[in-house]
Amino acid sequence: MTLHDDAVLVLEKYEDQAELRQQYLDHLAAHPDGMWKACTAGHLTASALVVDAERGRVLLTLHKKLKMWLQMGGHCESGDATVADAALREATEESGIKGLTLLPGGPVRLDRHPIPAPCHWHLDVQYAAIAPAGAVEAISDESDDLRWFAYDEVADVADESVVRLVERTRAALAAQ
Repeated sequence: MTLHDDAVLVLEKYEDQAELRQQYLDHLAAHPDGMWKACTAGHLTASALVVDAERGRVLLTLHKKLKMWLQMGGHCESGDATVADAALREATEESGIKGLTLLPGGPVRLDRHPIPAPCHWHLDVQYAAIAPAGAVEAISDESDDLRWFAYDEVADVADESVVRLVERTRAALAAQ
């Protein structure tokens, strides 16, 4: 199974955001290269919101290029077998935390956002990951800073897409 095939299966199983989910599926149907950064019409990305072991804080990165507080995430790579693997790899690389585990049940949210040319869109598949107890973060080359925020602090530092991701993650945690 290809990463493209996995993305289609993940999206077909995702039961929320029906209109946006269909846009993702339509994009993948029209673009066999829609998983890769080289697809200038837009491409899927994978991210994960890292939650501490006590489930009271989230780890955000101050993105080096965008100068925004965001969840960990980025482009899929050829070594990623699944979209979930891509999200977990990105979260591990950008947080420096080993032993992250994704919440079961697939992505918690989808977020489509414009990006600068030559590409036009990121179609982000967003997961949530739990850090192991005692986890110590380490700033990566892609970040200016890395910081834990209580849930109610996120709206003060991040944009609406991150706030919505935190809300969805909290709901997924509560449903466990």
